[in-house]
Amino acid sequence: MTRNSKRPVALVTGASNGIGYELAAELARKGFDLVATGRSENVHTAETGLTRLGAHVTALQADLSTYDGVEKVWQAVEDLGKPVEVAALNAGVGLGGAFVGNDLDEELNLINLNITSVVHLSKRLATDMTRRGRGRILITSSISATLPTPYETVYGPSRAFTRMFALGLREELRGTGVTVTALMPGATDSDFHARAGMGDTAFGPDAGKNDKAEVARQGVRALLAGNAEVVAGDRATKRTALANRFLPEPRKAARHARKAKPRE
Repeated sequence: MTRNSKRPVALVTGASNGIGYELAAELARKGFDLVATGRSENVHTAETGLTRLGAHVTALQADLSTYDGVEKVWQAVEDLGKPVEVAALNAGVGLGGAFVGNDLDEELNLINLNITSVVHLSKRLATDMTRRGRGRILITSSISATLPTPYETVYGPSRAFTRMFALGLREELRGTGVTVTALMPGATDSDFHARAGMGDTAFGPDAGKNDKAEVARQGVRALLAGNAEVVAGDRATKRTALANRFLPEPRKAARHARKAKPRE
């Protein structure tokens, strides 16, 4: 990225593919240069596509499930010599299957990436943004935050954390010029569920899912408007999130179990 670019800078984590890539692409179309991070080398392939949209892109391969990985990203931001005006903290993983059968290390890695890295990077961003008196942060949650998620027993609570963290931090920053928005997608047409080992569930490849580009458009629109949160996806997704406000937790848990339990 060139320092003499007049475009503002946006940071997007988990930008290699899926919703993260689409968030980065939408921000590029909105006139932002990008710091785009991803765990795999695919982030460099993403860089090529994002550059075609007119953005100057700094692509960084980093493992945000580690303290050093987050600090590597923040160092790259500081090295730009330009402030981050907008950040989309989207990096995250899922993990399907029965809790007693899953690998503990995978569950702890999920917590480190989905929760710890969000707190860590938000600390750096919010401190810098409040000092400057401006900035917008988007934190990816999920409609899974609105219900118990058996057979995704660690993932759902991780998204409940990011939602409440975003809403709590938003209130703390009221009046500072900095806003925080929670993005709550439903099931989306990415490789998220496949990577989570859920190909043999109702969330598998034959499931009807939301368009990831539309999810990103709704997310960026809410981010730039400074909204508190957005349930992103089609009308059915929005209706589900609304209904979840009123349904009993055991009923929601049983419904999710039927969908998320691996087929025998």
